[in-house]
Amino acid sequence: MESKLKHLEMIQAIINRMAANSFLLKGWSITLIAALFALAAKDTEDFFIYIAYFPCLMFWYLDGYFLHQERMYRKLFSTVKDIDPNHINFDMNAKKYKGEVDSLLATCFSSTLRIFHGTILFVIILVMFLLRTIGS
Repeated sequence: MESKLKHLEMIQAIINRMAANSFLLKGWSITLIAALFALAAKDTEDFFIYIAYFPCLMFWYLDGYFLHQERMYRKLFSTVKDIDPNHINFDMNAKKYKGEVDSLLATCFSSTLRIFHGTILFVIILVMFLLRTIGS
């Protein structure tokens, strides 16, 4: 039984790391885009707003990637949880569950990521519109 608990702890550590990475990405996304907004406002340069699209989309993709990985490891955790303790092999390959979770693209557009990153994208578009309106 101890080997089963150790295996589950190892998988849970990976799941926690994926969640922590996702949390950090969200923080970096807001920080970096806010800094680009500040540069755009200071210099009245549209260029910085255009640059803001890149980190927005890249952080959205990375957040989706980590959520996709986390979902596969949750499936692995669920499988190991139900295995007989005498048959634990410490397999950490979660890729075999890829077909049992939403695709990476579908995960990127899951409701939580769509709301968070979509809002940031909307704000970038809004700021770009406001800067052009004020600049005209």
